[in-house]
Amino acid sequence: MKEQKIAVIGYGLWGKNIVRNFYNLNTLSTVCDLDEETLKKVKELYPSIKVTKDMNDILNDPEITGVVVVTPSHTHFKIVKALLNAGKHVYVEKPISTVAREAKELTELAEEKGLILMVGHLLLYHPAVNRLKMLIEEGVLGDLVYAQSDRLNVNYFKNDRSVMWDLAPHDVSMMAYVTGKTPLRVVSAIGCSSDRNEIMDITHISIEFEGGMLGHISDSWITPQKHVNLLVRGTKKTAIFDDTLPENKLKLYDNFVANKTEVIALDYLEIEPLKLECQHFLNCCATGQEPRSDGQNGYVVVSILEEAEKIMLGSRVKILDEKEKNFATSRLKQ
Repeated sequence: MKEQKIAVIGYGLWGKNIVRNFYNLNTLSTVCDLDEETLKKVKELYPSIKVTKDMNDILNDPEITGVVVVTPSHTHFKIVKALLNAGKHVYVEKPISTVAREAKELTELAEEKGLILMVGHLLLYHPAVNRLKMLIEEGVLGDLVYAQSDRLNVNYFKNDRSVMWDLAPHDVSMMAYVTGKTPLRVVSAIGCSSDRNEIMDITHISIEFEGGMLGHISDSWITPQKHVNLLVRGTKKTAIFDDTLPENKLKLYDNFVANKTEVIALDYLEIEPLKLECQHFLNCCATGQEPRSDGQNGYVVVSILEEAEKIMLGSRVKILDEKEKNFATSRLKQ
């Protein structure tokens, strides 16, 4: 079996975690970043690792078998396409792209070249999510009727296209994976900016899934108290996965008996989900196994979010400042 040598492009807030995990898995070869000071820090932490500002060093290195792309989402398409054309397996952070057509092109290119294309839908590797998926498949919840995912936190940088493109890929991919249902269409979508600019930092999306299940997703960059919660309701029971809890993250509630709650024990909860995801990529590269979060999975997610964004932009909500509110109120009183 060929030895895996992994390069990472992008050493930002999340890239640091990716680098740490592949280094600890003894497969990290090279780190690429445009910032010279950043590369100095990488070299201090990992003296044996190559660093470069030029992506061509990775494209032209025959020893590098796989590359992880941890750059801003609008750069993903161009970088991933170049890597696939260079014969590299690719693990790209979510979203695979912000354009469904581009996501489809990358998926088809990877298939054509027989390469692994994996998207960083991290929660598909979380032990609690996988345990919930098993319960659903066993029929414990009954027929699924509703799912709700809330991902609320503070982001002081707001450097993505919107909170939806930053967080909702997790929600859509997790909801589809855990329920086993494909999202069919966006029922409604609304977003607004608390800073009164073009970057929406609060979004709400309702999605129809196959079988008639309705899913609702709320994401926020302005919530001081972190809230990461998935609710799945069936005809028998309701499950709640709360990832902010240090333990007892997954609970079942009887729909018909008050206070009848069951805490679900989880295997491997002490293992970082990101480590499991990185290990999965390495295994897929070595065996040719299709990733759990493959390009097709990424394409479906982007298609839904692209549709949601079009609806949001067509019915965008504006938060009024005090001057505007006073003017509106005075007009109403006339």
